[in-house]
Amino acid sequence: MAGVAKLFKGNILNKSKEKVDLNGEQYKGKVIGLYFSAHWCPPCRGFTPVLAEFYANHHKEKNFEIIFISSDRDESSYEEYYNEMPWLTLDYKDRHAKDELASQFHVTGIPKLVFLDADSGDMICPDGRKKVQSEDPEGIEFPWKS
Repeated sequence: MAGVAKLFKGNILNKSKEKVDLNGEQYKGKVIGLYFSAHWCPPCRGFTPVLAEFYANHHKEKNFEIIFISSDRDESSYEEYYNEMPWLTLDYKDRHAKDELASQFHVTGIPKLVFLDADSGDMICPDGRKKVQSEDPEGIEFPWKS
C-alpha cells in the first residue's frame, strides 16, 4: 500500500457500499480530499451542498476524489447524511481510523477539508473549505499547493 491508501487500510467504500482499492490505477496521480464533517453540524450542513456542486463541476477535469470521514454520533445519522454526498467514504465502523486521521490532520473543528497527493500521501492543501467556499470556487488554481 502506498500514499493515501495506507491511511485507510482498505476501509473505503463507494456509494454502493463496495470496498474501494485506493491502490487501483484510477487513483494514481489523483488529488484526494478528506472531508471531515457530520450531520449534526450546521456549518457542515451548509458547506456540503457547496462542496457537492464543486465536485460535480470539477472532479473529472481536475482529477480529484473526495472521501467523507464522519464525525456523526451514530450510524443512522451518518447514513442519512452520506446519502447527500456523491463521493467515497471511510466505513463508519472504522472509528479508530477516523480518530487517527483527525489527529494526523489536526482536525479541531468541522467541516474540514484537506487535499492530499494520492501517490505520496503528502498534504497539498490544509484548508480546502476556504478555497472552495470563497477564495477559488471555480477551482482555477486547484489543487492549491501550498
